[in-house]
Amino acid sequence: MLYITGDCHIPYDIHKLSSANFPAQKNLTRQDYVLICGDFGGFWDNSKENRYWLKWLEEKPFTTLFIDGNHENFDMLDALPEVDFMGGRAHRGGEHLYHLMRGYVFELDGRRVFTMGGASSHDRDYRIPGRSWWPRELPDAEEYARGLRNLEKAGWNVDYIVTHCAPGFVQDRVCYYQTGRFHYEKDALTGYLQQVDQDCTFRKWFFGHYHLDLDLDPYRAVYMDILEA
Repeated sequence: MLYITGDCHIPYDIHKLSSANFPAQKNLTRQDYVLICGDFGGFWDNSKENRYWLKWLEEKPFTTLFIDGNHENFDMLDALPEVDFMGGRAHRGGEHLYHLMRGYVFELDGRRVFTMGGASSHDRDYRIPGRSWWPRELPDAEEYARGLRNLEKAGWNVDYIVTHCAPGFVQDRVCYYQTGRFHYEKDALTGYLQQVDQDCTFRKWFFGHYHLDLDLDPYRAVYMDILEA
């Protein structure tokens, strides 16, 4: 089984993965996955609270996967051991916890899943570089190129695309739904994702970042929902 949910912002929104809120987990095993669409937050400051929630996840019956968002400590993520994982590359954060790196196509439960984490922090003016904000929140040239290479290898055909932010035109739809106006800035990543959308065939595109649950089929903003994919 593969389930997908939105930002966890450990410790703030991780409770959605509790047994009470997510009872389906009682029937899951380590061969089943829960994939978080960025802003995981579990590797932030190595605090006692962070360590508590990582242990809490390790005790779950499933395997936890996440892509990075913009609110991550990229120094800590990049320091994790890098391993081969399900056809791509991942940082191993625990025995049953993996950060799916940018620009790979993973084989998860018989599904091909393309991942590209990252997003722009719209509150970066209020954050401290190296403590609460990192330039690595946006992909670099190699990560963009890697994504295109791996999509080409996949014949530009995958089952799911999982990102933190959305392609530019989808972001506009989300913003208008939220506020009746367009206020999210476009950047190199939203433009790149828009090109991927044009070139790639996929069944569903899941993304977090905007803190809402909204179905714009085939695009799905996910926050508190836990979706069976």
